Amino acid sequence: MVTLKIDWCDYKAAKYACENFHYSRSVPAGKLVKIGAWENDIFIGAVIFGRGANKSLGSPYGLTQTECCELVRVALTKHHSFVSEILSKAIKLLRECSPGIRLIVSYADIERGHTGRIYQSTNWIYSGKTGGECMFIIHGKEMHPKSIHGRYGTGSQKLSWLQNYIDPNASFYITKGKHRYLMPLDKKMRKKILLISMPYPK
Repeated sequence: MVTLKIDWCDYKAAKYACENFHYSRSVPAGKLVKIGAWENDIFIGAVIFGRGANKSLGSPYGLTQTECCELVRVALTKHHSFVSEILSKAIKLLRECSPGIRLIVSYADIERGHTGRIYQSTNWIYSGKTGGECMFIIHGKEMHPKSIHGRYGTGSQKLSWLQNYIDPNASFYITKGKHRYLMPLDKKMRKKILLISMPYPK
């Protein structure tokens, strides 16, 4: 019998989960809400919420920065529990510590061949595909401009600067975009979001 535990975890545990269990191999930049998962007291990963790369994440839905957050990582190793159960309990913890949150946004990376099956199976609302964005490759690792700014400072998002000071082989490309999913946390927000819902991508 498997006993699932969902509770807060520290940055060290979240970092380990991201670097070992998530395809990005990286921890998102910015302030994070870090929730760990254990099966029979063995750490199996983390669910992480944050502000995301977009400062105006909640603006399209009439929400302030404190009313909306992004599910930035579901970093899990092999496990027996349903991801839906892990995610549901993590969202419950998030709501307990942040009662003003009304909407969670998450993305499925088309570049990685993801369509968002986790979100579809847990009844998130699909609202379409985002436009492509610029991503840099530094020392063979993909990095978002916001992460580069956080690590190297103002002006570092220029390819010439990165090639001169960080990695002479640095490059960039434009992504294909991502599938966007929404999880409203109250009835009024759900009613509003349903107006822009679209069929799930296959």
